[in-house]
Amino acid sequence: MADADPLRARVPLALAGSRLDAAAAQLFPDFSRSRLQAWIAEGALRVNGAVADKARQPVLEGDELELTAETPHNASVVAQDIALSVLHADEHIAIIDKPAGLTVHPGAGQSEGTLQNALLHAFPETAQVPRAGIVHRLDKDTSGVLVVARTLVAHTKLVAMIANRELHREYDAIVAGVLSGGGRVEAAIARHPKDRKKMAISETGRPAVSHYRVVERFAFHTHLRVKLETGRTHQIRVHMAHLKHPIVGDSVYGTKSVRGRGMDARLRETLAKFPRQALHAHELALAHPVTGEAMSFSAALPKDMQDLIAALRADAATASRP
Repeated sequence: MADADPLRARVPLALAGSRLDAAAAQLFPDFSRSRLQAWIAEGALRVNGAVADKARQPVLEGDELELTAETPHNASVVAQDIALSVLHADEHIAIIDKPAGLTVHPGAGQSEGTLQNALLHAFPETAQVPRAGIVHRLDKDTSGVLVVARTLVAHTKLVAMIANRELHREYDAIVAGVLSGGGRVEAAIARHPKDRKKMAISETGRPAVSHYRVVERFAFHTHLRVKLETGRTHQIRVHMAHLKHPIVGDSVYGTKSVRGRGMDARLRETLAKFPRQALHAHELALAHPVTGEAMSFSAALPKDMQDLIAALRADAATASRP
């Protein structure tokens, strides 16, 4: 809404007595209630010409609301010409195939070279959207598909869709150990009590559910397809470690040592040198946040994971020979 005329709406009888933020969310449906609360705190919403600074104040029938607010400009993040693999782009959203090694947004110690920097260059209009339209994230060393909002309307609706579990995401994971079949993991996740950079299984954590099925078994490892029911930080990595089948290359939740009695030395070396967690966001399905069209996108396994699977497959074939 930067540089735009104020938005105005009159409170109908049905909303009389409601909290200001609740009424505003109904009258200005392109914006989330939390964003409207922030604008109210900044004095960007007027009621009958007077600045309203309390989200909880009640409104009356006939009150005129006037919203004049500027959306975040990502002013502290610079646009950078970083190559992106764009699977789809329309007026409201873009679907990106993120490579491993690309951090999603700036943080402590890294202000440049992130997906957010790249989005501001590739899609300049995302300067008007919080975090350049990033509504969910992948870890730096996880590759694969994610959706980006190019407009505030799309951003608001995508955030709500994620909260309502309406984004369907499926991942490829190579894990240690041989699983006999698929299953379901339901284990709440919270910040680790001692290491704040990690997550951990906790009875007091947020509910987390993952579903997994076997794609291929090897001599000492398994290729899984994992479907998220919830989307907690590091969820798949924490859940797989909880099952005692950590993801290959995950030094945070797994182990740096390569285990497997009788494992071929060449495979052991390949596994030891694998530079990241072997996790890839394979598929994303959603209803378009504006048109409602059913959409599904997939990103092929990157070369490093293809090569890893080829090495595991070759070792398994050798081990099975008499």
